[in-house]
Amino acid sequence: MTVVEEFAPEAAEPAAAPVPVSETVAPPDRPRRIGGPTRSGVLSLFGAAASGLCVAVLLFGEIAPFSGALGFTVTAYLAFLAVYAVLTGLEDDGQAVRDRVMTVVLWTAAGLLFSGLVLVVGFTAWRGREALPHGNFFTQDMQAAGPLDPLTHGGVAHAMLGTLIMIAIALAITVPLGLSCAVYLNQIPGRFSRFVRTIVEAMTALPSIVAGLMVYAVWILGLGMQKSGLAAGFAISVMMLPIVIRAADVVLRLVPANLTEAAEALGAPRWRTVWHVVLPTARSGLATAVILGTARGIGETSPVLLTAGFTAALNTDPTSGPMVSLPLAVFNFVKSPEPAMIARGFGAAAVLMALVLLLFTIARVIGGRGPGHQSRRQARRTARASRRDAARFDELHTPKPSLFEADGTGPLSPAPADTPGDTTGDTD
Repeated sequence: MTVVEEFAPEAAEPAAAPVPVSETVAPPDRPRRIGGPTRSGVLSLFGAAASGLCVAVLLFGEIAPFSGALGFTVTAYLAFLAVYAVLTGLEDDGQAVRDRVMTVVLWTAAGLLFSGLVLVVGFTAWRGREALPHGNFFTQDMQAAGPLDPLTHGGVAHAMLGTLIMIAIALAITVPLGLSCAVYLNQIPGRFSRFVRTIVEAMTALPSIVAGLMVYAVWILGLGMQKSGLAAGFAISVMMLPIVIRAADVVLRLVPANLTEAAEALGAPRWRTVWHVVLPTARSGLATAVILGTARGIGETSPVLLTAGFTAALNTDPTSGPMVSLPLAVFNFVKSPEPAMIARGFGAAAVLMALVLLLFTIARVIGGRGPGHQSRRQARRTARASRRDAARFDELHTPKPSLFEADGTGPLSPAPADTPGDTTGDTD
């Protein structure tokens, strides 16, 4: 082979046919990032905010004769959303634009709700800061204190105790009745259950003053009983009952049907299935239902005013004598023109919010975690129950001694035949 042939260019081989442009393989699509901020997203957000503010300033200051802080805020926000949608559309498709715009809207709604909560709690605590540092505010009543007395005299101990007694009576009535009715609506469908559900839905819109008037007419005017904390507990339970039933009914509907079907397939009766399967599975949701009912009942004022009356002294007997609650005490304190009484009113409102938070925490601890989320104690208890069940199943399947053994050693088994060569049993 010559040198020319050895170093001949490879172009002598047949060249591949050119690939048409229309048949070229497109680069693979890169997945769009779902969560987390990006540089372009942050710049688009701040740019849209600045643009919305500038548009509102132009409309309210130069172009249009608009005025008002609320209109300015709404106009700036709408312009911000429009500009943000345009800037996002320069890089992403329509679905991504809608996703980002709705994310901003939801974050805005969550921010407004949180701001409102912080404003209410902060304003109440700030206005009651003069009364809260005094220890007598939590240990004394208003029997020996007047509107002109300083904050070092008197307190809301009578209202705190009255609230606890009333809500305890209401919970003692509402929790068993509400949960039982919710179980009935969930487990026994029919015409009567639909009727009961309709009545419960109608009672959720019942004005509180109507519940107070009903208890006042039946308990006080009809039966001749006096105004007391027990009557107020009855009125509060009427307000709490439909809330607990509706919320508990919704929670019980979320229990998987295969759990109840498995329990019934094992031969468990309906009541045992409900008690050991349905209620434990929905325990956290049922605790939330009780929390919602408690939040509705603990802040009622008009039914308490009609059924419990008002007193400035501490009363520990809910069956006799008037009794006052924290919402009613707040109402009577803040309507006074004296600054000390107004400070006591806001301090009582702050105590009411703290009491509600404490009750919610207790209910959440009792309710535990959701289905499938066990604490360490619950996991250990479940493991112990599983070991006991496994030992019981092993005991049931373990073969027991019988009179007729397979090896022929039982007392009633036939005698073994003589083996060849064995003459011990022969006779002459």
